[in-house]
Amino acid sequence: MAILILTLLALVFGLGLGYTAIRFKVEGDPIVEKIDALLPQTQCGQCGYPGCRPYAEAIASDEAEINQCPPGGEAGVQSLADLLGRDPLPLNPENGVAEEGPSMVAVINEATCIGCTKCVQICPVDAIAGAAKHIHNVLDAYCTGCELCLPPLCPVDECIVMRPVEQTIKTWKWNNPETLKESEAA
Repeated sequence: MAILILTLLALVFGLGLGYTAIRFKVEGDPIVEKIDALLPQTQCGQCGYPGCRPYAEAIASDEAEINQCPPGGEAGVQSLADLLGRDPLPLNPENGVAEEGPSMVAVINEATCIGCTKCVQICPVDAIAGAAKHIHNVLDAYCTGCELCLPPLCPVDECIVMRPVEQTIKTWKWNNPETLKESEAA
């Protein structure tokens, strides 16, 4: 009788634990999600990882430092340091230089495009549309401004150029007050 009661109790508790595990299952690592949300999502690979999500996973597992993302700049490094409770580091120059200024988008000069598809193949976010030996076009809404499609990749000089993103309600941002003070002082 005691064995039967213990077996029933083990079965009930096992089912309860199984239900709790299914109900409160955590999808992925929450710290990776927070780190990934702070990254600029350019998917440029300048950090040495194939995209922002793999870089976030490497930071969370202490395989990568927080200062390897040039598009995120010093502000991105500071945000990651605040989130993780680490000391901020200067941006690693081996990964590139942070460019301050407006967001940029690639533009293809249709008159000079030869349809080589090199830019289509390298674009990490599939923002370039076109087929072999046909004119290509950049889908502005998807272009992250990573500049991977620029020469020396493109064999035609000045076929692809970067231009500032047009200001719309969706792209407008407040100016940094410190930047405004510096420009007024100059």
